[in-house]
Amino acid sequence: MDNKFYSAFINKDSSFEGIFWVGVKTTGIFCRPTCGARRPKKENIEFFTNINDAILNGYRPCKMCKPLERLGAVPEYINTILKKLNENPHIKISNYDLLKLNIEPNKVRRWFKQNHGVTFSGYQRMIRLNCAYNMLAAGGDVSSAAFESGYNSISGFSDAFKKNLGKNPSGAKYSNVINLYRFTTPIGPMIAGVFESKLCLLEFTDRRMLATELKDLKRHLKANIIYGNNPLFDETEKQINEYFAGKRKIFNLPLVTPGTDFQNSAWQRLLDIPYGETRSYKEQAVSVGNPKGVRAVASANGANRISIVVPCHRVIGSDGSLTGYGGGIWRKKWLLDFEKNNLVKK
Repeated sequence: MDNKFYSAFINKDSSFEGIFWVGVKTTGIFCRPTCGARRPKKENIEFFTNINDAILNGYRPCKMCKPLERLGAVPEYINTILKKLNENPHIKISNYDLLKLNIEPNKVRRWFKQNHGVTFSGYQRMIRLNCAYNMLAAGGDVSSAAFESGYNSISGFSDAFKKNLGKNPSGAKYSNVINLYRFTTPIGPMIAGVFESKLCLLEFTDRRMLATELKDLKRHLKANIIYGNNPLFDETEKQINEYFAGKRKIFNLPLVTPGTDFQNSAWQRLLDIPYGETRSYKEQAVSVGNPKGVRAVASANGANRISIVVPCHRVIGSDGSLTGYGGGIWRKKWLLDFEKNNLVKK
């Protein structure tokens, strides 16, 4: 196992995040597998499968990779900015404003580009346009939506609205929008998507097929994607936090799951698997009335866009092997172990 861990450490393999931590004997620190520090010699490190063991063996947390923090946790300076935007989504935060808050603009720009795929200016623009969209969809007039969104002209507002939402402001009532929201969990950041007050997406941000899933949602729901607030985000984050705290076993979030009849049948069977239990792909195939459709249900599970809530992590191979999880096998193991251990504690 040490050889496998060492190879993952050398290659900074993110799929091993949460599986092991590395103690560096020469410095007395312990790190994540993906730490950006220079790699020490193999004889100068040891591996731990939990943080407590690393601490009990005298290691202190690395200041570079911060192994005690949640994976993908939002930095405090970003939280400061997001709080301001949540309190007043119509404001424009400039580089000068950031400097007055003792926040380096380049750090902010890099964080938003890395975590949201847009610049900080682009993110702010989406927030303002989302507010304008909600205003127009509720029957508001274009000029009020434009000026309250921080635009100095109706033409500039109309151009930005059409570029981001695909229609002129006058057509807001007839356009569909998927709002996105990012939050952190003990096993990494997740992104949630809401369409017409229903959850349509809940994925770990490092899922390889995330871009494809977003593209499929846009096509199925005939909607444009934009960052912005939605009341369901608060409830989604609350219920996910309760799950990770061991206080919630069943979710009651409204869902929309565009897909084929077979896919929706397979996803419904996933919802039937009790907390802390597992089913094999074979058993799931039987439950949907297609005993020979093991590959078909595996494919449907892989197309599930609502992780944890629709618990595809509870389906395993007939031999007990952990296969086929878009969020990473290490997360599948973590979730299954967590649920089983939580049942024992209760």
